[in-house]
This record gives sequence, C-alpha cells and structure tokens, in this order.
Amino acid sequence: LWSIIEKLLQINLKQGSKMNISQEGIALIKKFEGCELEAYQDSVGVWTIGYGHTKEVKEGNKINQDEAEHLLQEEMPEYEGYINDMVTVPLKQCQFDALVCWVYNLGPTNLGNSTLLKLLNAGDYHTTPSQIKRWNKAGGKTLQGLIRRREAEALLFEGKEWIEV
Repeated sequence: LWSIIEKLLQINLKQGSKMNISQEGIALIKKFEGCELEAYQDSVGVWTIGYGHTKEVKEGNKINQDEAEHLLQEEMPEYEGYINDMVTVPLKQCQFDALVCWVYNLGPTNLGNSTLLKLLNAGDYHTTPSQIKRWNKAGGKTLQGLIRRREAEALLFEGKEWIEV
C-alpha cells in the first residue's frame, strides 16, 4: 500500500507543482563547489565566485558570505526549472536533488543532449547513477574532484548517504 501511495505522490508532484531542491541538495552543491569570495578561474578557465556562480563574473570581483548565499539561492530556480522541464518521469526528492546538483555543475545543454536524460525519461531509473558518474572530466581531463562529486550525486539519486564521499 505504501509503495502505491508513494507512486501517486510522485506522479502528483510531477504533474502538479514544480519540485524544489531540498537542504540536502543545497548541502551537496556547497560541499563540492566550495565558497570562494574572490573571483577565480575554474579548471576550464571560467571566472567563478561564491558557490560556483559564473554569470557576469570578472577578474577582481569580490563578495561577502551573505552575497555568496544569496547568489546560490537566486540561481536555484533556474536549475530546478531545467529538471522540472526536461525530466518527464516522476522523481523522488533525492533524485531531483541529485539531478539539480548535476545540472548546476554541467549546465542544461549537457543535460539535454545526454544519454542520462534519454534513459531516465524512458523510465530507466536504475542506470541513472552510472550515467551520472560518466561525467567526470573537465577540459578533457578526468578530475578526482569530479569523480567524488559524481559518486555523491549518484548515491544521493539512490537515496543513500553521500556525506563521506
């Protein structure tokens, strides 16, 4: 009975109101993005500040911790929207959170063109964690930080503990 109720709730969430990232999803983003209060170039040369914020960032930009928190909260609806709009199957909160974290790091174009999205939208939930983990390169190089991040996202998608990854 509970599995039927859970399915109905997931379907209602998908068909009705849009989902939002939870505090656990925000925590994952913060852990792997880190917070830098001065602009820096990421591993592929993109100017970045705060928790991975890249829009209109220039060399020499500085912010404070409150501004970093504000930028992250301001950006979340955009990235939640990509998942709400592109994923057509019902999602549990942990699955939604993992996908928002993934798209926050990789962007909507990568999601839209991914095998991950095609398989997930076909109802193939069980391959999603391995598809998430495939995206561990930046500038053509496999990065240890991305391996750890993708492992955490995959664990979160499965509803498992990711904190110690």
